[in-house]
Amino acid sequence: MAELQQLRVQEAIDSMVKSLERENIRKMQGIMFRCSASCCEDSQASMQQVHQCIERCHAPLAQAQALVTSELEKFQDRLARCTMHCNDKAKDSMDAGSKELQVKQQLESCVTKCVDDHMHLIPSMTKKMKESLSSIAK
Repeated sequence: MAELQQLRVQEAIDSMVKSLERENIRKMQGIMFRCSASCCEDSQASMQQVHQCIERCHAPLAQAQALVTSELEKFQDRLARCTMHCNDKAKDSMDAGSKELQVKQQLESCVTKCVDDHMHLIPSMTKKMKESLSSIAK
């Protein structure tokens, strides 16, 4: 993918992840740490009970991180498939005898369209993740 297009996507995704971290994940981390600390306050609990308590405290955060990772991987896979399609079209054009400059322009235009299409998906993906994170945090 052209460097400029790659940078556009990377900046948008970075911004989304920072927003999710600040508005959702960080609160969940605070809850997890306070919950874990309270597990350690129980002087009557066995080591195993404390460990299980801490694991229960960590579960929502682990689930949230897995959700974000999964959504980002799906997004990345979709974008990669789109750009692979562009590469295939460019190769087919070269094989059909098109001029290299024309094929490069076609490829660049196709990749730009992939990025544009996927950039439009980021707001709805962000909304979906925030809703999912909110339901996990409850």
